[in-house]
Amino acid sequence: MTIEEAKILIDRSELIAVAESCTGGLIAAQLTEFPGSTAFFWGGFLVYDNLAKEKLLGVQSTTINNFGAVSEYTLKEMLQGVLNRTPATWALAVTGIAGPAGGSPEKPAGTVWIGVQRRGGTAVTRKEQFTGDRQMVRGSSVESILDLLFSQL
Repeated sequence: MTIEEAKILIDRSELIAVAESCTGGLIAAQLTEFPGSTAFFWGGFLVYDNLAKEKLLGVQSTTINNFGAVSEYTLKEMLQGVLNRTPATWALAVTGIAGPAGGSPEKPAGTVWIGVQRRGGTAVTRKEQFTGDRQMVRGSSVESILDLLFSQL
């Protein structure tokens, strides 16, 4: 995120709130790098465990059981949960497998779903397949979701 991008949000009086799973708070950390970030960053939810996704964001256990925590369905429920629980203009959410373990043939390590949704709008989601070690996957996830957000502004 650049100062110019932050200024767009501030000038519009728009707030961001996040739901983070595999990034473990790195999106929030990136968004708060700037002095005065409280003008555009509301806060977020660190929902690493599936039960946290359910309890804090209202993700349905049936969604996780039927499609998995790393799915577009879960991601969309995470986005809606953020919008239902905060005054944010924009919800950002990420769920994925940072690796090196935890993957499967269908969803190997590096599989990440990212999404943004403007209040009153439709979720914009994207499935990514990142390569590299755990830090690279997490860093790529942060970069990708912020690029997706700013492509929607």
